[in-house]
Amino acid sequence: MSLLVASIVLLWILVLGLIVVVLALARQIGVLHERIAPVGALTPRGGPEVGDPSPRLTAALLDGGAMAVGGTLAPGGMQLLLFISADCPVCKRIIPLAKSVARAEHLDLVFVGDGEGAEQLALAARYGLEAYPFINGSELGMAYQVGKLPYAVLLDDAGVIAAKGLVNTREHLESLVVAKATGFASIQAYLKGQESKSRAEAV
Repeated sequence: MSLLVASIVLLWILVLGLIVVVLALARQIGVLHERIAPVGALTPRGGPEVGDPSPRLTAALLDGGAMAVGGTLAPGGMQLLLFISADCPVCKRIIPLAKSVARAEHLDLVFVGDGEGAEQLALAARYGLEAYPFINGSELGMAYQVGKLPYAVLLDDAGVIAAKGLVNTREHLESLVVAKATGFASIQAYLKGQESKSRAEAV
């Protein structure tokens, strides 16, 4: 009987110890979460900068039509240009994320590629892009000096570049919208501004 009681007591001690360990780990995770800043889209140098008017041009669509890029939009509207390629694995992963973010943030999503028409048509069919404008040509990529993919440019209703950068995750895509809302060129610039503001207030 005494052995059974000792076993139960030992078991409770182990359970309480495990609870303490779990609580300590949860606290550490919370601390790390506060210290790690959100990562926004990487903004490489080159091409028109955030705040500049977008290059204006008429681009050929995959379906044979044409589309004007860089003009004014409906008041309050935003247009997301997503540069992709059929042979880019990350692009294929970002396509459904871009569609989801565009729906959630009410963005006019435009896909931009530069490849063989048949290859691009197959990509559009595979990922259900028939409902979206799909520009196919090198002119827009050259105008924005796009060097790596997937790359996104967010335009505001005045045709001004509100945010831009390489996008590999949903967080990167959402950071473009956050950058537009805060008036900063990127999430990193916003966080740096907030840090400077906090230091100034502390003085």
